[in-house]
Amino acid sequence: MAARLLPVLLAVLLAGLAVLAGAGSAGAHAALTGSDPQQDSVVEQAPKEVSLTFSEQIAVDEDAIRVLDPAGNRVDTEETPRSLGSGGAQYAVKLRAGLPDGTFTVAYQVVSADSHPVAGAFTFSIGAPSETSAAAPDQASGGGAVGALYGIARYLSYAGFTLLVGGAAFVLACWPRGAGVRPMQRLVAFSWVGLTAATLAMMLLRGPYAGSGRLGDVFDLEVLGGVLETKTGAALVSRLLLLAAAALFVAVLFGAYARREDPKERRDLTFGLAIGGTVVAAGLAATWAMSEHASTGLQAGIAMPVDVLHLLAVAAWLGGLTALLVALYRGPAVERAAVRRFSRVAFGSVVVLALTGLYQSWRQVGSWSALTGTSYGQLLLVKIGLVALLVAVAGLSRRWTGRLGEAPGDTGAQGPEGEGASAPNSTEAATDSAPDSGDGERSEVVVATAEASERAEAERPAAGQGAEAEAGAPGAESAATARVPVQADPAREAQLRRQREAASAATRKKRRDGDPERSGLRRSVLLEAGIAVVVLAVTTVLTTTEPGRTEEEAAAGTSAPAAQQQGPVSLTVPFDTGGKDGKGTVLLDVDPGRSGDNALHVYVQDPGKEPLDVPEVKVALTLKAQELGPLAAPLERISEGHWSATGVQIPLAGSWTVAVTVRTSDIDQVTVSKNARIG
Repeated sequence: MAARLLPVLLAVLLAGLAVLAGAGSAGAHAALTGSDPQQDSVVEQAPKEVSLTFSEQIAVDEDAIRVLDPAGNRVDTEETPRSLGSGGAQYAVKLRAGLPDGTFTVAYQVVSADSHPVAGAFTFSIGAPSETSAAAPDQASGGGAVGALYGIARYLSYAGFTLLVGGAAFVLACWPRGAGVRPMQRLVAFSWVGLTAATLAMMLLRGPYAGSGRLGDVFDLEVLGGVLETKTGAALVSRLLLLAAAALFVAVLFGAYARREDPKERRDLTFGLAIGGTVVAAGLAATWAMSEHASTGLQAGIAMPVDVLHLLAVAAWLGGLTALLVALYRGPAVERAAVRRFSRVAFGSVVVLALTGLYQSWRQVGSWSALTGTSYGQLLLVKIGLVALLVAVAGLSRRWTGRLGEAPGDTGAQGPEGEGASAPNSTEAATDSAPDSGDGERSEVVVATAEASERAEAERPAAGQGAEAEAGAPGAESAATARVPVQADPAREAQLRRQREAASAATRKKRRDGDPERSGLRRSVLLEAGIAVVVLAVTTVLTTTEPGRTEEEAAAGTSAPAAQQQGPVSLTVPFDTGGKDGKGTVLLDVDPGRSGDNALHVYVQDPGKEPLDVPEVKVALTLKAQELGPLAAPLERISEGHWSATGVQIPLAGSWTVAVTVRTSDIDQVTVSKNARIG
C-alpha cells in the first residue's frame, strides 16, 4: 500500500494543477465603474482628456491608458496617467489637440489593489461614429503561458506553506518523536524548498504577468526592479526573508530538538520553538494577506488578521494531515496519543476555518444571489462542498482513532515527548526504529547486537571440542576462550546490519499491515489528503477570481462599463443665445434613467450659478441608431429657473441625443445638444 501512496497523491496533485491551469486568467478584482467620455457615447467636441474610474485603488505605468484614433494611432500624449484623487481609483490621460471626428478606442491595463492585473477597452466617438481599425492588444494581461506558470507557482506556494507549517506543527505539538524520523524531516525540508522556489518564480514572473505577458521578460532586470517597488514585490521579498528564519527553525527542530533527551531542556526548547514558529508562520501568512483579497475592499483592517488566522488553520489541518499520512505509511508506528492529539488540533482548526470562512464569504460575496449567480460564488460553493466532504471523512478517521489500539512496542510510557511517547525496551524495538529514525544511538545498538552474535558463533565450536574439555576444566576453557580476541570483519558486520535492517523493516510493515484499525485509519487519512489537494487547487483559483460582490454590482449597473448608465442621468449643457444675459448653463436630470417612464428636471443657471428665469425651455430626445424621435418632453415651469416633466417615455435603451432649446427673449434663442446613454 505504501508503494501506491506517491502515485495516488501525484495523480490528485496533477488534477489540481489541471483545474488551476484551466482557470487561466480569471476575472480581475478592480472593475471599471465609469469613464469620461462614457462608453459608446458621441460627443460634439473633442475632449481634452480621457478619465477612467475603477472600483478600487489601482497601480499604473506610462502605458496604462492608451487612446487610439480610427486608424489605430495613439492620440494621447503618452505620459504617465495622472491621479484625479478618489483614493487612487481615478486616472486621466491628456489628448492631443485637433482630433478629427470618428470612433476612438480607449485601452487600459492596470493592476488592482489586490495584485491582480486588469485589462480592457471601450470606444467613444467625436461628432459621429465611424469605422475603426484600432483593436485592443491580443495578449491579455495575466493570460497565456506566463499566466499559467504564475498560477502554478501560486498553487505550489500555497501547498509549500501548508506542508511546511502544518508538518512542523504536527511534530512539535502532536508527535515529538517524529523529529527524529527521516521521512518527516524530508517532508518539512522539501516543503521549505518548494515554497522558496515558488516564491522566487513568482517574483520573476510577476512583471510579465502584470504587464507585457511575454515570457522573455522574466529575466529583464528593469522589469524585476519595477516589481520590487510594488506592494506584491514587497510581500514576496518579505516572504523570502521569513523563509530564512524558517530555515533556522527547521534546523533546530530536526537537529538540537531531536537529540535532546533531558525532559526539562526539551520542554524549554519546545516552548521556544513554539513561540518562534508561531511568529514566523503568522508572518508568512501575512505576506498573502497584505497583498491579496484581504488588503482591499470592505473592512481591510479586520480582514487581514482574519485571513492570517484562516491560512494558519488551513496549514494546521491539511498540513498536519499530510504529516500524519507520511507517519502512517513511511515512519515507525505512531502512538495512539499522537493521533488523538492531532485529532483535537484538527477539530480546533475546523472551527477557526468555519468562523473565518463565514466572514470572508460575507465580505467577498455579500448576498445569496451573488453566491449562486457569480463565478466566485459558484467556486465558493464547490469549495464548501469539498470541505464538508473532507470533514465527513475526518469523522471517519476519528472513529478509527477511537478504535485504535497501541501498536506492538508502544508502551505508552511517559518520556521526553510527553504522554503516550514510545519507550521501546527491547533489542527488537530499538532495531525496529533504527532505519527510519537515523538516530546514532539506535544504530550502535544494532552494531552491538551483530558483534554479540558473531562472538557467540566463535565460541560455539570451542565449547563442543569433546568430553575432556567439558569435564576437565570448563572454567579454565571458558576463561581461555574469553581471552582470545575475536577478529572483527567489517564486511561481515555490514552484511549483518543490512540483514537486520531488512528484517526489521519487514517485521514493522507486517505488524502495521496486520492491524485492521491502523489500516483503516491510513486509508481514511489518504482519502482526506486527496480531497485536501483539490480543496487547495479550488482555493488558489478563488484568489484569482473576481469577488462575487464586485461581479454582482457590475451586473446591477454600478460597476460594469456597459451598464454604467443604468441609473439617474445628469447632463450639464452650456448655452449662449447671443443676446443680453444670454449666457448660462442647463442642468438636466433624467430619473430613473432607463427605458420606460422617466421624470425630467431642467435647471437653468446664469454664469454665477444662480437660477436664471427664462421665457421658454424645450427638450427633445432622439435615438439616431433606431431612427426614433425627436420625442418632445412636455415641460412645466415649477419655479424660477426650474422646469420639469413627468411620464416621459423612453422606449429603448441606447445612446440618445438630448436637444435643449433655451429662449432668453423674444428673438434670442439657441438649441444645444448632448449625447447620453440611457437605459
